[in-house]
Order: sequence, then C-alpha cells, then structure tokens
Amino acid sequence: MRAKHLSPAGKIVLLLLMNAAVILLFLTFQTYGNWEFALELRGRKILAFMLVGAATSFSTITFQTVSHNHFLTPSILGFDSLYVLIQTLLFFSLGTAPEAITSASPLLFFSNVVVMVALSMLLFMLLMRGERQDLYLLLMIGMVLGTLFNSASTFLQVVMDPNEYDKLQGRLFASFGNVNVSLLFVSFLLLGMVAVGLWRLAAKLDVLHLGYDQAVNLGINVRRLRVLLFFLISLGVAVSTALVGPVTFLGFIVANLTYQYMGTFRHRQLFLAGGLISVFLLIFGQFLVEQVFHLNTTLSIVIEFVGGVYFIGKLLRERRG
Repeated sequence: MRAKHLSPAGKIVLLLLMNAAVILLFLTFQTYGNWEFALELRGRKILAFMLVGAATSFSTITFQTVSHNHFLTPSILGFDSLYVLIQTLLFFSLGTAPEAITSASPLLFFSNVVVMVALSMLLFMLLMRGERQDLYLLLMIGMVLGTLFNSASTFLQVVMDPNEYDKLQGRLFASFGNVNVSLLFVSFLLLGMVAVGLWRLAAKLDVLHLGYDQAVNLGINVRRLRVLLFFLISLGVAVSTALVGPVTFLGFIVANLTYQYMGTFRHRQLFLAGGLISVFLLIFGQFLVEQVFHLNTTLSIVIEFVGGVYFIGKLLRERRG
C-alpha cells in the first residue's frame, strides 16, 4: 500500500519503523567487535539527533503557522547569526586558550540560550503591540539584525589571529560528534518543556492556521498566544543551536516534507511526523557521512546543500503553480 493511502496513524507507524531500522543500522554497522565503545559513541550521537530533530521540527512548524508562510524558519530572526557572533567574540577575547573554552562550555551553553531567548523576546515585546502587521515588521527587523551580526562576526574574524580563526571554523558548523554529554540531560529537560507546551497548544495552533480573523472570531487571544508561542520557539531553537550549532535548512526541509507526507494541518500529527522525519534524516545523513563519504564532509554541509536545492525547487514550483 502506498504511503499516501495510509491513515495518519499508519503513516506515523511507518515512520517509527523506518526510524527503528536506521537506528539499528547506525548502531551496529561495522563495529568490528567493539560493541561497548561503538554503542556509547554512536548512542550519544543518536540522543543529540533526537533532541535536535524534535526541537527543530516543532519550532519550525509552529513558526510557519504563526507567520502563515512555509518558506520561513526561525533562523530569520537571526539565531544562527547571533550564535556565530557569540562564538567569534569568545575566540576573539579568549584567544588560543582551549582549556578556558572547554571548561566554560556549560556556561557558554546557558549564555547562548539566555542571550538568544532574551533578544528574540525583547524584539517581540517591543514590536508586537496589537497590530497584526507588526509580525512582518518583526521578521524584517530579525533579518536586519542577522545581517548586522554577520557583519560584526566577519569584521572580527578578519582582524583576529589566523590560528584563532582556524579553531573558530570548527565551531561554526553543526557538530553532532562532539556533543557535551553533561548538556544532554539539561537540553532534554528544556526541550521537553518546549514539546509539552507546544503539544498542549496544538488545538489553538489548528485554529490559528485558519487565519488571524478566524482565530479572533473563534475566541482565541491571538496576542497572548503569539507571546507564548514565540517564547517556546525561541527556547527550542536556542537550545538546539547552542547544543550542536546552526543547522539552517533542516527545519525548512522537515516541515515541508511533513506537510506533503501527512496531508493534514492538525498540529499534533504534524509534530509527531515532523520529529520522526527529522530524526530519520539526521541519522541516515550521518550514516552516509561516516560510512559512504568516510568523514570527508560534514552533516551540516550536506543539509545546507540539500536544503538549498530543495528551497530553490520549491520556489520554482510555487512560481509555476
């Protein structure tokens, strides 16, 4: 039976089976008898994949519902650029002191999260004053700030020591192999709060998807709902980015594949399917990077390339359609 003929529950079960298969393949392929070491190393990556995949899919689907645009992702608010700026400032100020950077990683993680969430909520509270058009102003301001952060990062990278710049480059791309295990539990708690919050708001998101006027007429306090949604989106993206680094196109790919696969806009079904699709793509992509490309590239580069091609293809289809 073809996937499009399955019920929503059947489609989610199919995704569960696909995830179970790819996880088993990733954990057991070419372990060469070193089961304990391989399972520990790869198991840590799988936990990171699950956390990042769930956070990215939940946040992007919610953000696209709020903005009523399937081309936008939370990165438009400048999260990725802010992360790059923070890392650049860190290396610029600390120089080549790797022990200082390593020992400060938990503090750096929380600093990244707090700064990203605080900045996004400050923008939201300043710009969202009851006018529905302010949402688009918020998005434009986010784009301007992202450009500003990129420009500041580029300036600092140009004037910094070449050795510092070389080490910095290793931290500006998403890395699932060097995840700090001590941060996984904290990330799980924070992202669990985000997931539970968005899950409970799923019914209101279904109504909000109908449009601003329809949501107001059906008794939804849209302003209050937007504040809560933006906080949860900001927290989810901030934790994900601070944990592994920026993965710009992952949310765009996963959200749009989820819409096409599920054929519904009921957000609880979209959240489940989106999380499973995201985890599958991350694990399968990392398997290809390690076993097929033999680590000659990184997962983040593969995601950016595929995401860019998919984005252009979707633009062309929308233009023709």
